[in-house]
Amino acid sequence: MQATTASVARTRSGSMTRTLSRPERIAWVRLARTPRIGPLTFHRLIARFRTASAALEALPRVSNLSAAGEDRATAEIEGVEALGARLIASCEPDYPPLLAQLDAPPPLLAIRGDPQWLKRPTIAIVGSREGSASALMFAERIAADLGEAGFTIVSGLARGVDASAHKGALNTGTVGVLAGGLDHPYPPQNLRLHEALCARGAVVSEAPLGSI
Repeated sequence: MQATTASVARTRSGSMTRTLSRPERIAWVRLARTPRIGPLTFHRLIARFRTASAALEALPRVSNLSAAGEDRATAEIEGVEALGARLIASCEPDYPPLLAQLDAPPPLLAIRGDPQWLKRPTIAIVGSREGSASALMFAERIAADLGEAGFTIVSGLARGVDASAHKGALNTGTVGVLAGGLDHPYPPQNLRLHEALCARGAVVSEAPLGSI
């Protein structure tokens, strides 16, 4: 693979990481957003053709799929940046290292906040949206204790246990995972918590902008 910006490192699995150039980032978005191309197919195409640009050129020959347009890809990148976020590819150094070890990790993650929180040991805490008062208190306390022990807490942004876990870990590092696009934080009652995570932790999504 080629990159204009040389930022090369080696992951624990031995593969190389690098920072994409702007044109190649657009190509990654186009390929990743092409209908019927999921993570597994995406990475197989990259492995075969070496770059997303080359895969896009070959797509009409190897399938009947039509790639997402360049304008759409550029708009998504600019939309993410307008939110104060970044669209990080799975080959890049700031991509969460544990996620990158999957056979077919999400090709792109939109991350608002500090991606370094996802380079520390992480523990997920999730639970009921209708947890009892004692359950919410317990989730907040255990998240705080785990954070003090050096773990980043990862959870959804649902009400209930998820929200309590984030509140407990705000001072030590916590990451919220959205089911929809980064521009559609949900639920509305957690918007203040969402903004706190963006300022003091991170919020991530693998879904395109506009997804609900």
